[in-house]
Amino acid sequence: MNTTKAVRAAQRSGHTMSAVVQTRYGAAPEHVLGMGRAERPAPLAGEVLVRVRAASVDRGTWHLMAGLPYPARLVFGLRRPSSLNPGRPLAGVVEAVGEGVTDVRPGDEVYGIASANGTFAEYAVAEQGKLDRKPANLSFEEAAAVPVSAGTALEAVRDHARVQPGEQVLVIGASGGVGTFAVQIAKALGAEVTGMASGAKLDAVRALGADAVLDHRRDEIPQRRFDAIIDIAGRRSLAHLRRALTPHGRLVIVGGETGGRLLDGLGRQFRAALLSPFVGQTLGFFVSKERGADLRALTALLEAGSVTPLVDGVFPLAETAAAVEYLVDGRATGKVVVTV
Repeated sequence: MNTTKAVRAAQRSGHTMSAVVQTRYGAAPEHVLGMGRAERPAPLAGEVLVRVRAASVDRGTWHLMAGLPYPARLVFGLRRPSSLNPGRPLAGVVEAVGEGVTDVRPGDEVYGIASANGTFAEYAVAEQGKLDRKPANLSFEEAAAVPVSAGTALEAVRDHARVQPGEQVLVIGASGGVGTFAVQIAKALGAEVTGMASGAKLDAVRALGADAVLDHRRDEIPQRRFDAIIDIAGRRSLAHLRRALTPHGRLVIVGGETGGRLLDGLGRQFRAALLSPFVGQTLGFFVSKERGADLRALTALLEAGSVTPLVDGVFPLAETAAAVEYLVDGRATGKVVVTV
């Protein structure tokens, strides 16, 4: 059901909820994200209905909202968004469970990823495999910051960069949502980590545990030093990044963000993958799988204190558009969260 039909259904139903409603694509959050009433979802077999307490914002939120780059609309909806709103990660309390759900029960505090976009709302539905119990040492706001960004960082550092103890690792974009987790996960794996970010955010990167920091506007990246580079939404050329890698180093590109409406930076990723078989270094990118097993691995790191979410801005549900704007403007250090 598209968002327009969902709103009309809500008007006829007694089971409604407050929600951010998006009925069209647009790059300006204040023009396409507004408060409204929507039909409260119901869990199907294997699903869990969660009373949302907090949901986080990331670059993917903007892409879902704007419908960019254009090929993404093949998934999001061709003419208008197919989902209620672009929220995906959540933390909250189990309200009800569908048939066959055994991992959680009503009243449990959980966090994870919704099975359909729409976590900027009072209620959302998630598959039980995409939820885990909220770590007791985290607030709902902190827990909501984890699932998508930390999951992406875990895949980048552990699975694709294959970081080992004692290795030299560079994280470009270390102050962002994915970057703040990538720094901590690489440290937890025993690496020596250098974080690159803007000068105003370097103290925050140091506080996360980075052994060294670089100002991306001023400092040059040392040549032939790093065993692995995690480039998050960077724009440096492949030649530049390859010079910073050891002869058998690994480059993992996460995102692009060039503003292009057709590929939005994916050209660099494709060139890296095509070049990789012909050089000694491993160059590539990936699409996050958002696996339940990764969420459980993150829970262990969070409960051990090896990883701590860095939450910058916290906005109420009615100010979701402002939360997205705050992130897209580049003002945030770490994660931006919406409370419900």
